[in-house]
Amino acid sequence: MALLSGFIFLCILQAAAPQAITPRGPRPVPGRGDQPGRGDQPEPTLPPLPPDPTLPPEPTPLPPNPKGCDKIIDCPIKLYFTIDTSETIALQESPPGILVENIKEFTKIFAQRLADEEYRGQVRISWSIGGLHFSQKQEVFSQFSTRENFIRSLSGIKYLGKGTYIDCALTNMTHQMTHHYLGRKAALFSVVITDGHVTGNPCGGIKVSAERARDKGIHIFSVAASTNIDSIGMREIASSPAEVYRDDYIAVGIVNGRPKIMTDSIDRIIKAMKHQAYLQCYEPSCLETPGIPGPKGFHGAKGDPGIEGPIGRPGQKGETGQGGEKGEIGASGAKGVAGLSGRNGTDGQKGKIGRIGAPGCKGDPGDRGPDGHPGEAGDTGPPGTAGDKGDPGRAGKSGPPGPEGDPGPKGRRGNTGAKGKPGHDGPNGEKGERGPEGGRGRPGEDGLKGAKGDQGLPGPRGQPGGQGGPGAKGTMGNPGDPGQRGDPGAPGPQGDMGREGFSYPGPRGPSGERGEPGRKGPRGSRGGCGPKGASGDKGPPGEPGEGGPHGEPGGRGLRGEPGSDGDAGPVGDAGLSECDVMHYIRETCGCCDCEKRCGALDIVFVIDSSESVGLTNFTLEKNFVINTIDRLGSMANDPASLTGTRVGVVQYSHNGTFEAIRLDDANINSMSAFKTAVKNLQWIAGGTFTPSALKFAYDNLIRDSRRARAKVSVVVITDGRFDPRDDDTLLTYFCDDDSVAVNAIGVGDMFGQIEDDEILGSIACQKKDRVTGMKRFADLVAEDFIEKMETVLCPDPVTVCPDLPCKSEPDVSSCAQRPVDVVFLLDGSERLGTENFRHVREFLQKVSETLILARGKTDRMRARLALIEYGKESENHVAFPLTHNRAIIADGLARLPYLDSSSSVGPAILHTINNILTTGTARQTRRNSEISFVFITDGITDNQRLEEAVGAMRRAQAVSTVIATGNDVDQEVLTKLAMGDQDAIFNAKDLSDLSQSSFFHRFIKWVC
Repeated sequence: MALLSGFIFLCILQAAAPQAITPRGPRPVPGRGDQPGRGDQPEPTLPPLPPDPTLPPEPTPLPPNPKGCDKIIDCPIKLYFTIDTSETIALQESPPGILVENIKEFTKIFAQRLADEEYRGQVRISWSIGGLHFSQKQEVFSQFSTRENFIRSLSGIKYLGKGTYIDCALTNMTHQMTHHYLGRKAALFSVVITDGHVTGNPCGGIKVSAERARDKGIHIFSVAASTNIDSIGMREIASSPAEVYRDDYIAVGIVNGRPKIMTDSIDRIIKAMKHQAYLQCYEPSCLETPGIPGPKGFHGAKGDPGIEGPIGRPGQKGETGQGGEKGEIGASGAKGVAGLSGRNGTDGQKGKIGRIGAPGCKGDPGDRGPDGHPGEAGDTGPPGTAGDKGDPGRAGKSGPPGPEGDPGPKGRRGNTGAKGKPGHDGPNGEKGERGPEGGRGRPGEDGLKGAKGDQGLPGPRGQPGGQGGPGAKGTMGNPGDPGQRGDPGAPGPQGDMGREGFSYPGPRGPSGERGEPGRKGPRGSRGGCGPKGASGDKGPPGEPGEGGPHGEPGGRGLRGEPGSDGDAGPVGDAGLSECDVMHYIRETCGCCDCEKRCGALDIVFVIDSSESVGLTNFTLEKNFVINTIDRLGSMANDPASLTGTRVGVVQYSHNGTFEAIRLDDANINSMSAFKTAVKNLQWIAGGTFTPSALKFAYDNLIRDSRRARAKVSVVVITDGRFDPRDDDTLLTYFCDDDSVAVNAIGVGDMFGQIEDDEILGSIACQKKDRVTGMKRFADLVAEDFIEKMETVLCPDPVTVCPDLPCKSEPDVSSCAQRPVDVVFLLDGSERLGTENFRHVREFLQKVSETLILARGKTDRMRARLALIEYGKESENHVAFPLTHNRAIIADGLARLPYLDSSSSVGPAILHTINNILTTGTARQTRRNSEISFVFITDGITDNQRLEEAVGAMRRAQAVSTVIATGNDVDQEVLTKLAMGDQDAIFNAKDLSDLSQSSFFHRFIKWVC
């Protein structure tokens, strides 16, 4: 037995010796992590036991190591590269395709560093490499082969373009790795190089496809092609744990502004592969070999307590031994040294699907949804400020020189040379023969009938005469001679150029004399029931009566005589007249408004629907088309008509995917039908063949369906990235037809380069005034750009109004028939804000342009304006005093500062009365003029001297109007400023509504 124990002990020592293990201190207390084969410290080499003189000498030498302890295990690795060559990769860097070439170089360096080797002296690693590249489809460029054959196959990769289906690529990769290999079971790894962006999931999605691959034993490393990635997609591709399989690996990075192959990622991935393969392949079995049972030994003498040996693996169950004698209690043994680190266990099998968990907590709000379709066009907003000039883009890295290509096509025609010097005058030529007489020209077209002019304003109303006494009835005299014709009156002031107004009441005239009593009116309608009367006093209780006997029911009585007719009912309300109905229809539906007409016009929009544009930007392109056509008036009711506007749209991606809304489509006979057709266009998300799309648009929409007298305009929208396999000579395809006006719109930061400007110039036939560049697709739907395109496409519109009955008379010009002095008091406190301050200035400018101002200092009619901005007490800024001069008003508004302080309205009112209405003892207002105070405030102000100021306004015989916005107002203060008249308080949602037509006209009517 001692011989057998020594034999096993020496075998263990020999197995541990090559690892050069040194003692690391005492053995830890047994517990979690200290079971056999799971220790955290290596097992030390134990000192040899001293010889025991009582044991017999060993008769034979030690046997050799058990079979299998020194065997090197084969560990084949199958590595499969899955490379994204879709459009988002191919066109991500300039020139197109350079990023794909850099990824191929990254893969080549990766393969060159894969060498067969012995790993840790225990496994022999060998490599087998294959790969595919993908976009919407997949192409296998190399079956599993040697390193050299794989590197040669890389040169055959040509980027596919089009969209990105990562889930289908993972599915195909799984099939290639598990169905085309025979031999020993290998460690399976795949390196997926992509940006994580997808345009569709026809194979179930990334997560599902990656999970299928992991179920087949494939470990997937997720490598970013560049810094422009979708992090969520990259994490879904990688196996678990992400710290190993998605450790920020990147193929091509940017260092000092230039692309660089990131070899550090290669080294880290290879190191992780070798370690994972080692854990999978190395399964030692030498220590599990049972030993040969030895002869029964002599009963030994009692020995000294030995050093505690290492914990061995459980041996086979031995035979039941004889009962030994009870020994004495031994001395405590010395604490053993730490055991040898156990090897990592193999991955467990995939667990079963767990039970459905409890409902989770409410999630965070989701991402913002896609923008809806734009609403109807609103009122024209103020022009925006010019944006800052963007930073210039960094220059791209020059690519390696390519192989000598075939001779290129004939170059473009060169630019026109410089004008030569004038030559010498030549001799006079001989007089030529008289040419034949020309034919008679075609008669010109009839011009459009001009719009009917507006009706002039009525003259001022005369003063009413005094009431005369009743005269006696005289005899009818002989008719007198006709008098001389009077001199013509002075022409009235020119009215505002506005749309035809509705029958609003005119300005209030002076009070007339008391008239005669009117006729007795019709009988009024019956009044409502009055309130219930109060309960009367309770009377005294009566005497209890005696109950009488029940009588027999009486028979049914005879039918009575019909009653007499009742009195006449009240007179009903007068019904609507024909004109009242017409005004109601026009005001409600706007169906009888004037419309804009652009003549015979054919417009074709060519919009980019490729993957590089993206779904959001494609939606913005469609909104641009709809908003632009909204501005051009109604469309032709019949596409075959020789007049009116027709619109066509071409959306393009790679060749063979072009879709069109044709100019002569019989179903497009109204604006709503056209908008529906545009909204139904779906994003193609493929490659970009811009030159071929231009040829398709001309051949299919313009050449065969254009009208003889129509003006043809084309609007091309592109991000500049088109597939270099397309024929770039087609960029000038429209230029062969001089009757077609081409407008090129380039969107994106890549148009800062000279060569990209040349692309737009070629599309627009080198007419620089028809080339527009912008940074973002959102700029397409900006109000100022839509207005610009309206002017370009329809430079000379004609406004046509319907000839309708019951036309209302034009409104009397604002404040033209009486003197009005209007003083605006603007609250310039911090609650106003700079944006609202701008809206107020625009509102005041519009008021000054709308009101009819006095013609001079001595004019006793019409309006004058003044403006005061107030802040804290004694902080009052007079922008301009009472004046009729529009230049002074405009200058005062332009120089008006924003005080941005606290608010004190009482002192501001007193300052206005003492310095604007009067100066010292001199009155600045005109005689018999109405003094109107207009407050623009929310009422949140200091109440100091407010009562005194309101009393001063009453004494100055001023009327007041208050403009308040929002819900956060002090209604009590607003009521005091309006001197108790609730009708004089104008509430708006916010200050941007002040210039809206409905609010503005109501305010002007109130003031005048």
